[in-house]
Amino acid sequence: MDIATENSTEHLQLDSTDLAILKLLKQNAKLGTKEIAVHIGLSITATYERVRRLERKEIIKNYITLVDKRKMGIQLSVLCNVQLKSHATAFLEEFESAVVTLPEVINIYHIAGNYDYLLMIDIKDMDSYAEFMKTKLSAIPHISTVQSSFIMRQIKHEFL
Repeated sequence: MDIATENSTEHLQLDSTDLAILKLLKQNAKLGTKEIAVHIGLSITATYERVRRLERKEIIKNYITLVDKRKMGIQLSVLCNVQLKSHATAFLEEFESAVVTLPEVINIYHIAGNYDYLLMIDIKDMDSYAEFMKTKLSAIPHISTVQSSFIMRQIKHEFL
């Protein structure tokens, strides 16, 4: 396994075995070392060392649990485009500091194009979203425009 340095960012060269391990863990993060070893044809020790190396090098950053949002009472997912009044650093930082504290906002992307940010919001229903917009999002200074798109159905959901 060679480690290449490119633009001062460390990249780990992954082989087909590493990729197979990652694929298995993406499908089921609860798989044990023994189960992974059986699937990829390595010893348990070699598999354990491979997984640990992927974790140390932060190729594997975290193990997460996906929950059924509907069973938790979350019926509405919204993609919310936000444009600020200015791109002044202080405005950007103030917006980011405020929006990260909102529990309804599950993803935040600083984007290029017509808008400055794309927020993914999971919330109970339309009434709750209207209240969220009125009391939380609109309370954040320097917002010029907000455009919301409501997710009707999720076709594909995958993590890299």
